[in-house]
Amino acid sequence: MTLEEKIAHLQETVMTEARSEGNAIIDNHKKALESLFEKHKKEAAAQSEVRIKSETLRARRQVNQAAAKAETELKRALGKTQNELKVRLFDEVKELLSDFTKTDEYLDYLCSKIREAARFAAGEEMTIYISPSDKEKRTELEKRTGMTITISEYDFMGGMRAVIRGRNILIDHSFQAAVDYEYHQFSFAAGGAGIE
Repeated sequence: MTLEEKIAHLQETVMTEARSEGNAIIDNHKKALESLFEKHKKEAAAQSEVRIKSETLRARRQVNQAAAKAETELKRALGKTQNELKVRLFDEVKELLSDFTKTDEYLDYLCSKIREAARFAAGEEMTIYISPSDKEKRTELEKRTGMTITISEYDFMGGMRAVIRGRNILIDHSFQAAVDYEYHQFSFAAGGAGIE
């Protein structure tokens, strides 16, 4: 073999070996990069998942806060409306009671309540009061019941009150007390059921 052939053979062998080593280095580097890329993909996916969960929780909290605020505002508006309706309703009740006090049935009602109080007192001393707005009915009531009637200093929208001092008892059939009691006890049914 000539020197040139030997150099060509040596060059070919060195080149083959260099290619082989270069390919090995490239493969190792490629594997390292692919491994790094997979690791980065997993980290990015995990970070995305954490961010999605975090944003979902934040969005849920915002929705819940908005819903709670809306519910509070709705309850406030409902309460205000119910209160306005309650006031209007009881104003109407007072008007109906005022109309009732102008009827003959009202005089019969007062007589029955006075007699009922007299039976309860069973002969004990008792003071019977009627509202100042009913003072023109005093004579008729005394005539029908045989009881002495006193005009109260305070108007109580009609009805009667009686005091049995010996037993420290107040019999209160005044319209004011009945309306006040009903006003404080009154509430709208849940969801408006039963209200027309």
